[in-house]
Amino acid sequence: MTTRVDEIAEGIYRISTYVAEVAPPAGFVFNQYLLLADEPLLFHTGHRRLFPAVREAVARLMPVERLRWISFGHVEADECGAMNLWLDAAPRAEVAHGATACDVSLNDLADRPPRLLADGETIDLGGKRVRYIDTPHTPHGWEAGLLMEETTGTLLCGDLFTQVGTVEALTESDIVGPAAAAEDLFRFSSLHPEMAATIRRLAPLAPTTLALMHGPAFAGDCAAALEALADDYDRRTADWREQRALAA
Repeated sequence: MTTRVDEIAEGIYRISTYVAEVAPPAGFVFNQYLLLADEPLLFHTGHRRLFPAVREAVARLMPVERLRWISFGHVEADECGAMNLWLDAAPRAEVAHGATACDVSLNDLADRPPRLLADGETIDLGGKRVRYIDTPHTPHGWEAGLLMEETTGTLLCGDLFTQVGTVEALTESDIVGPAAAAEDLFRFSSLHPEMAATIRRLAPLAPTTLALMHGPAFAGDCAAALEALADDYDRRTADWREQRALAA
């Protein structure tokens, strides 16, 4: 495993670990994003076994104990497996997530009570500001949600646009085609009628950077990429309905 650190927007750092044995032969990257501010935030904690590498990467940028906020897309090992290790390493840190995640999982799983965020609620980090957005079941997990960092226009978009293979830290190349290929490979999304509409609601936020968990950060036409991803899910949902109708 190799872990690298790259600044993908002002004060936002992509901490990326490539794991060759996941999805061979291409391999897979697991990304965390550190937002440097008066109250720093880490989006995704990584697996427990990645904690030493990710902790060392964070320590290159700031004292680990300064970490104030921890968040992630949904409750899953690669997104929050090391949550309590981070809470132990940073005594002032709090987990922040939506109502479903807190009520169903985090009130019990987190070693300190989480901060419950309403849909659309913001946290002023001091120099940066994040807005929480509920995205239930998109791409999976009924507690799924994203953060929009509003001062840089960076959408921390979790498992959306997942792709396989090693990638550059920041790209303007197509991310929708690789995401469709990964969906064909993994079938990881919870197809449902509201999925495309949920993704389309992100486009008017006008992000300038999309921070992928499994892939590069994207600095091209972000609104168009979100619309194209929604179109792909519309097609997949229609295909599923057709297959169900033929099987009936």
